[in-house]
Amino acid sequence: MNIFATVGRVFLAFLALTGRVAVFTADAVSHTVRPPIFWMTILKQMLRIGYFSLPVVGLTAFFTGAVLCLQIYIGGNRYGAEAFVPQIVVLGITRELGPVIAGLMVAGRVAAAIAAEIGTMRVTEQIDALTTLSTNPVKYLVTPRLIAAVISMPILVAVADSIGVFGGYIVATNTLNFNGSVYLRNTANFITQDDVVSGLVKSAVFGFIIALMGCYNGFNSKGGAQGVGAATTNAVVSASILILGANYILTSVFFAK
Repeated sequence: MNIFATVGRVFLAFLALTGRVAVFTADAVSHTVRPPIFWMTILKQMLRIGYFSLPVVGLTAFFTGAVLCLQIYIGGNRYGAEAFVPQIVVLGITRELGPVIAGLMVAGRVAAAIAAEIGTMRVTEQIDALTTLSTNPVKYLVTPRLIAAVISMPILVAVADSIGVFGGYIVATNTLNFNGSVYLRNTANFITQDDVVSGLVKSAVFGFIIALMGCYNGFNSKGGAQGVGAATTNAVVSASILILGANYILTSVFFAK
């Protein structure tokens, strides 16, 4: 019976956590359509989330496209299917690897930064001071980050897709002896609007998850510096897991045919 009691406590704790996250999410989303909207704060967060994440996402996308091209060529060479390398590379980058890799990299960088920043404000009572000054802390701290992440991530992923495809092109033409014009022609003829749009929609959802997990864990941190560290870790881990889960769900929705 102790085993069942333990399982029950874990399940009830999970339900309670889910409820708190749902209420926090509903509160934050509701403020996106209610004035005032802090446009300058949103712009600053877009720079932090999108522009400053571009170097690490770009490098990751380049090497991901390069190694994907190499691996597909090695596998296809066994069956004489080397000609399909450009098609598979652009499909894998735009549909899956671009959004997911960018999401995970941004989660490690941005979710941790958001959780640490807001967590520090929580343990130093700055959030309580905002409430005392009649400023809604969710409106001022959470909503701008959610809006900025949802806007920035599709732009970031669009750039990452281009860099990833370029990385595959570099390897194919310089290492695997592909004709550059033929490679680009096959890539352009094979890619469809649905492939690109599905990846951008995924990236917007991933951006929302990243900002939400960073804000939620930072907003509910406690216990001084140790609590801020735990909130930062929880933000990155939860954002990464939710990104992978959301990726499966969205893939099932877009390509269930």
